[in-house]
Amino acid sequence: MSGHPRKSLALIATTAASLALWAASAQAQVVAPPDPDPAPPPAHAPNGRYAAKGWADRIVLSPAANAATGAAVAWRTDTRQTSAEAQIAEEIDGPLLGYAAVTVTGVSTPIANENGDAIYHQARFENLKPATRYVYRVRAADGWSEWLPFRTAAAEAEPFRIIYLGDTQNDILSVASRVIRSAFKEAGPAAVVLHAGDLVAQRETKVHDDEWGEWTEAGGRAFAMTPQLPATGNHEYVDHILPDGEETRRLGPHWPLQFALPGNGAPGAETTTYFVDYQGVRFIVLDGTAALDLGAVDSQTRWLDRVLAESPARWNIAVFHQPLFTCARPNDTEALKAAWKPIFDARNIDLVLQGHDHCYARVSDPAGAGASHATSDAGRPQGPVYVVSVVGSKMYGLNDRADTQPVRAAENTELYQLIDVDGDRLLFRAFTATGRLYDAFTLVRGEDGRNRLIDTPQDELAALRRCDGEQGPDDRPCTAEIKD
Repeated sequence: MSGHPRKSLALIATTAASLALWAASAQAQVVAPPDPDPAPPPAHAPNGRYAAKGWADRIVLSPAANAATGAAVAWRTDTRQTSAEAQIAEEIDGPLLGYAAVTVTGVSTPIANENGDAIYHQARFENLKPATRYVYRVRAADGWSEWLPFRTAAAEAEPFRIIYLGDTQNDILSVASRVIRSAFKEAGPAAVVLHAGDLVAQRETKVHDDEWGEWTEAGGRAFAMTPQLPATGNHEYVDHILPDGEETRRLGPHWPLQFALPGNGAPGAETTTYFVDYQGVRFIVLDGTAALDLGAVDSQTRWLDRVLAESPARWNIAVFHQPLFTCARPNDTEALKAAWKPIFDARNIDLVLQGHDHCYARVSDPAGAGASHATSDAGRPQGPVYVVSVVGSKMYGLNDRADTQPVRAAENTELYQLIDVDGDRLLFRAFTATGRLYDAFTLVRGEDGRNRLIDTPQDELAALRRCDGEQGPDDRPCTAEIKD
């Protein structure tokens, strides 16, 4: 498929406005014209909707590095609650949940933002029993939260289900939330949730704190009961001007407060990289933005190699934002590809889950879909499988490789993915927002330790979703912007 000959209507309007203002200023010859397309001030939710109050909100559960024996929770309150206090107990069938509860203290950190002052709290639950149901609650000035259940991982490999979500980013509550909630509804007892970065837009249309309010509201208490494994995207960073006037990036203030992550990451990127072991799977979360823009590629590369080399897991899954093989942009992310792909190949990683491109693509063989099918049909070992996906409303058009390199691709489509791990089989399924199966394959681990890939037959999948010029696939205009 070649690139679409379209541009977004917004870009056309902006160009026309720019030319008109330029012509007027040239004729007047008085002063430079104002910005022809000034960014509107970020929207702010009315009536203090996302201001901190006297009860706990934005409660998010995270796994410990060993998810069989630990977990952690982050939450927010108003400034009256100055200490981090949580209680945890083994879950029972009766109502006396607090009878044998243990109080755990943690750390509290103030934050000042568009919604006023608030305090984020974090507490860590340690020395837990494997494969055990627990309940916990967290404290705020006006009382305790409800009791929230979760289950620790088993100490050994056991079957479980993963939810994988691409960028939420824009229209988080109004549009993306339905996809997140549909994923939980269809997944049933999902064990963990993976987020491939750009959870929020930041720097775009809404004030930053409101976006985090929308994100946690979109997931609701499901984010508090199912461990979340997020990767940072470029939009988790804010623009930062150095004293010499040079522009760089800085991690936004919410990230290290909103997630109580394991803290076992790469030197120089400890806040945004980490790994988690869960029932026979090692999840390895990387930070592409820090690697590309902040000089952390070498340290992450060495750390990645070590973490994979030392992995005791049967399956290894990497999660990060900027894809090695792009579905929307003209060029691949060459710096990350050069650094990380040789390690993925050498260490036989199984899945690489990414976002950033606001389209869907599954690359099972970098040589193209034909090569992937030939390998599968012959029963030969298959290397890492690379996937890009998107949840939110921002859409990019497919690039000129989309008909040849990915086995399956889509544009103007919101999706969620379910991954089932069961012994020597891993089943990957991508669903559209309405629950239609769009892509699916199975990895089967052979006696030689290598994977064979079995594609789900095409007649079991939904029709390909592409734009046709300005026409989108839902009998609506195409909103997928072409990336030059």
